[in-house]
Amino acid sequence: MLFLHVPALPSQTCLTHRITPTPPRKACSCLTRSRGYPGNLICNHSTHRYFWKASVGARVIFEFIEDIVKMALIVACLYFVLGEAARRMQPAWSEPIGKHRLITLWVLILAVSAIKLTEDVIGGESGPIDRAILLFIHGHVPRALNGFFEAVTSTGASWVLLPLATGISIALLWARRRFESLLVAASVLSAAMVIYFVKMVVGRARPALWDSEWYWGSSFPSGHTLAVAAFATAVALCVSRIRPAAGTLALSLAIAWITLVGISRLVLGVHWPTDVLVAACIGAFLPLAMSVVH
Repeated sequence: MLFLHVPALPSQTCLTHRITPTPPRKACSCLTRSRGYPGNLICNHSTHRYFWKASVGARVIFEFIEDIVKMALIVACLYFVLGEAARRMQPAWSEPIGKHRLITLWVLILAVSAIKLTEDVIGGESGPIDRAILLFIHGHVPRALNGFFEAVTSTGASWVLLPLATGISIALLWARRRFESLLVAASVLSAAMVIYFVKMVVGRARPALWDSEWYWGSSFPSGHTLAVAAFATAVALCVSRIRPAAGTLALSLAIAWITLVGISRLVLGVHWPTDVLVAACIGAFLPLAMSVVH
C-alpha cells in the first residue's frame, strides 16, 4: 500500500493508542473518523500519524516509473563519465568505445538493471511482486504445455551448453577467428563462475508455491537463463562480426531463446521472476562487455 503523509493534530490520537501499551511496528488497519479527517485515513501506530490510503497498483506504477527515471539518469551519467575518462586517461579506449557506442550503452543499461534488481532481491522488496507474477503464470499457463517448457529449459542445462560452446569455439579457432572463439569460450566460462559465486553468496530460497522438480543450488540467479543469455549473446555477436547481414536474425533468435528459457523456469516454478531478469541481464552483459574492448 502507498501512504501519503498527513500531519496529525494533537487531538486526533487513534483510539487504539489508548488501549495498546506497545504499538505494533506496522501500520494497523483501523479506520480513523476523527474530527477534521475523512474516513479513508488509517493510523500508523508506530509513529502516531495518519496516512492517506492508496491502491497497491498505484504504488507499483509510481515506483516503477521512479526507478526507470533514476536508472536512466545513472546510465547517462556513467556513459558521459566513461567517455571523458577514456578520452583523458586512456586515449586508446576512446576508439573502441566510440566505435561501439550502442553496445557500450547496452552494457551500462544491463549492469545498472542487474544491480538495481539484485538490491531489491536482497532487501526483500521484490517478494510480493515475484509471488504475484509466479501465481499468475501458474494459473494461466495450461498444464499441457509443461512438457514443452521442460524441453525448452533443458536447452540451458550444462550438459547441452558446454559441449555446444566447446564445439563452436574449436570451429571458430579452426577458421582463424580467434577473437570470436575466445568470446564464446570466455562468455560461457565466466557465466558458470558467476552462477556459482552469486548462488553461494545470496542463498535465496527457491519458490515453494506448488510441487516442482528439485534443482541444485539457491534460486538467485537462474543458472539456466544466465548461461543461455551468455552463450546466445556471444554467438549472435560472432555472427554479426562474421556475416553482418545475418546479425539481426541471429540477435532475434538469441532473444527468443533467452526469453523462452526464462519463461520456462517460471512456468516450472523453480525460480522467481527477478531471478530470471537478473540472470538475463548478467548473461547478456558478459559477452557485450568483452566485445567493447576489441
